[in-house]
Amino acid sequence: MSNPGEADPTPITHVRDLAAWFAAGSKPRAAWRIGTEHEKFGFRRGDLSPPPYEPAGIRAVLEGLSAKGWQPILDRGNPIGLKRGGASVSLEPGGQLELSGEAVADLHATKAELEAHFAEVREVAAPLGLGFAPIGFHPLARREEMPWMPKARYAIMRSWMPQVGSLGLDMMLRTCTVQVNLDFGDEADMREKFRLSLALQPVATALFANSPFLEGRPSGFLSLRARAWTDTDAARTGIPPCAFEEGFGFERFAEFVLDVPMYFVMREGRFLDATGASFRAFLAGRHPKLAGIAPTIGDFADHVTTVFTDVRLKRFLEMRGSDAGPPGMLVAEPALWVGLLYDDAAQKAALALVRGWTAEEVSALRAEVPRSALAATIRGRRVRDVARDMLAIARQGLRARGLGEERYLEPLEEIAASGVTLAERWLARVEREWGGDVRPVLPAAEV
Repeated sequence: MSNPGEADPTPITHVRDLAAWFAAGSKPRAAWRIGTEHEKFGFRRGDLSPPPYEPAGIRAVLEGLSAKGWQPILDRGNPIGLKRGGASVSLEPGGQLELSGEAVADLHATKAELEAHFAEVREVAAPLGLGFAPIGFHPLARREEMPWMPKARYAIMRSWMPQVGSLGLDMMLRTCTVQVNLDFGDEADMREKFRLSLALQPVATALFANSPFLEGRPSGFLSLRARAWTDTDAARTGIPPCAFEEGFGFERFAEFVLDVPMYFVMREGRFLDATGASFRAFLAGRHPKLAGIAPTIGDFADHVTTVFTDVRLKRFLEMRGSDAGPPGMLVAEPALWVGLLYDDAAQKAALALVRGWTAEEVSALRAEVPRSALAATIRGRRVRDVARDMLAIARQGLRARGLGEERYLEPLEEIAASGVTLAERWLARVEREWGGDVRPVLPAAEV
């Protein structure tokens, strides 16, 4: 979850203003970039427990990174994030460390950025006795064992989540993801990319499944992270049906966002609790907690960051369906979607792959994939077979870019060819190498 957003004070006069905010992200192809984000769990090397904010914990990691040229972001005097150039480091609720990378031109730059980040984190974390592991769901800790980071917005969400789903707090505290943010050319291009990536997001979830454990034992799911998202908050998660409706575009998505219940607004650097009513009510002056406060474009931009659909439209498109994993998989995530969405021929081929899929069918697949992963089916086809076709198209799309980026798909191609996910590999290692003990997973996953 990102650091606090922009503070644009422009008043909102009509829903068209909100559509225009989305539309302002449109870019010519030459300006399209790749932004990769990933999260990872910290753990104490001595006992594998989650580190607290302080002492000798997450705050110390942030302060150590500050000495390397990162500028701190403060929340009530506490460092809760960092910025350097166009990149940022932020904290998830349970202390998961997130890198939101620069917008770069190619996947080679993505790989170099990740390697530099891991080197910095290791240098800072090692003297503290800490390691960091990207894996989709914490394999050991109970919910009550996870620390809470001192971010005001998380206090608001912590109170609200149990009212709208049974797994929202688990999503906040015990999950890690990798996502890629990609550009669009105009409204028509956004519409096509949005629908295509929503349809294929459950297939990506299956390929990246990397979270089979719950509190030190197999959970019965291959992506427990994806399972958590199925019971978090139905009003703001999943597959927005409007994306598949006739006439979908910037204004239609803005209308959808208006009806999502709010979490907060920021005024004078403070988060004000806005739970219990929608942004539409706020816009109409009917929000019971925000009387006398005029909504601004900045408020709407912050509200968009609390919409957790599997693909999220901001001023770019965010692919949000994948478990975090080892470094090769963190680069494979942008490689997959760049290959599918940044080449016209590949995009058309991928659209043909999902032609006729309905929002209902995609939602049903989304519900099945956390447990079955590549063995799930849609329209009589195994997801594994769809994934093979999808990866072949992505490889063609990357080859058309002419930058030698195709090799970054190899971890996914091996998974699709073998039919064995990272989650299933962990299950096998726990059984065969570690005698059923899940504790070695965290150090084995350390980056």
